[in-house]
Amino acid sequence: MASVETAAEHERILREIESTDTNCIGPTLRSVYDGQEHGLFMEKLDGRIRNHDREIEKMCNHHFQGFVDSITELLKVRGEAQKLKSQVTETNLRLQEDGKLLISSMEELKQCRVQQRNIATTVDKLTHCLPVLEMYSRLQEQMRAK
Repeated sequence: MASVETAAEHERILREIESTDTNCIGPTLRSVYDGQEHGLFMEKLDGRIRNHDREIEKMCNHHFQGFVDSITELLKVRGEAQKLKSQVTETNLRLQEDGKLLISSMEELKQCRVQQRNIATTVDKLTHCLPVLEMYSRLQEQMRAK
């Protein structure tokens, strides 16, 4: 009967260890070391560890193919991302070159517009000065003719 009680006590201690914060585990472990069944508890603990290891292994085996598929998919995505990056880089370079040509054309257009504006202003000013020049020309003719 004592061994049944000891086994139940060990089971309770193991559950407590599994569910308790690691900071509060000291008193629980102290009760194991204070008892006479330290070796039996260690065997039970080893059994529990083996069970958990098997569960972990099952879980890993269950999810392994999904993991492999995910890695394969990531490798495909990486390849596509590298292609996309090179296409974006190439497009950027083309846009930079085209942009330089556009800026150069815009500068030429700006200079032409400035010249056009200057010519229009000059023509306008000369148009205003033309009557004065005509009068000056008539004046010189009359002075020569006395």
